[in-house]
Amino acid sequence: MLKWRDVIQFANHGNPTPDRRVEKTEAEWQTQLTAEQFRITRLKGTERAYSSQMCNLFEPGKYACICCGTPLFDSGEKYQSGTGWPSFTQPVQDNAVAYHKDGSYGMIRIETTCNTCDAHLGHVFQDGPAPSGLRYCINAIALKKVTSEIQKATFGGGCFWCTEAIFQELQGVLKVESGYSGGETESPTYRAVCSGQTGHAEVIEVTYDPALISYEDLIKIHLTTHDPTTLDRQGADRGSQYRSIILYRTEAEKTSAEKAIAEVQTLMDKRIVTEIKGLDVFYPAEAYHQDYYASNPNKSYCRAVIDPKLAKFRQQYMSKLKEQAP
Repeated sequence: MLKWRDVIQFANHGNPTPDRRVEKTEAEWQTQLTAEQFRITRLKGTERAYSSQMCNLFEPGKYACICCGTPLFDSGEKYQSGTGWPSFTQPVQDNAVAYHKDGSYGMIRIETTCNTCDAHLGHVFQDGPAPSGLRYCINAIALKKVTSEIQKATFGGGCFWCTEAIFQELQGVLKVESGYSGGETESPTYRAVCSGQTGHAEVIEVTYDPALISYEDLIKIHLTTHDPTTLDRQGADRGSQYRSIILYRTEAEKTSAEKAIAEVQTLMDKRIVTEIKGLDVFYPAEAYHQDYYASNPNKSYCRAVIDPKLAKFRQQYMSKLKEQAP
């Protein structure tokens, strides 16, 4: 959770790296935005207090940048501040918002901007409610309410105990379930899959919020947290059930998977052999396989294999991790 000291640190020493950047000319922004949206977001204007109904709307959902569509705030962090502008206690991610010292009007304030496209949002103050103590005072015109349907992604890359443990830690991931897919046998068991005769791979089904993490990001993380260049093998685990595979539900997912593989391939010395296949059926694995690492952290396999993978993953994708409990 961000606190005032973090805001000051960012304002004084540089902002966190955004997940992506969007840059357009002033003329391009003027074409895309209304005159008032342009005045607020690109010319650092301020809307009139109490001019928007957004102050009084608290239904579930996300609020994204009106310019680039980046998710910035969640309605769960929205509160009635009585100031006349929509107010939030936290952004959806630490790197969603950028902070800058603002010396206009004879006072020092901390301006907030979209960290993706530099759109002016408003200011942040240290008079908000506990536990953060922050009040993000945001122009309603700079935001748009977005609703997203929860989606699922299915892929495998070795033992599903490992992949499940990794993806459970990502922001935007709501659920991870281990299972089997990609083969022909109906309702396979773990023993049958391990025989290599079912055609199925050990996979995970990830339930995620696309407003917080994209399908393409999930695939890139998948490809860079196992070895996609080894055929039917991950480390000491050998067999077709351990193959690298992405099972798509739509043509758009197939295209995203192909694009992600092409991008990750530029980082690899060997050819990626990940299979891309349409999803037929996902079969959940037996109950004792679910949440395996969380339930068995001291097992020898978890200590020797999963712990090192998790440590490397956490270091590589620190900005995308869920906030850990103190």
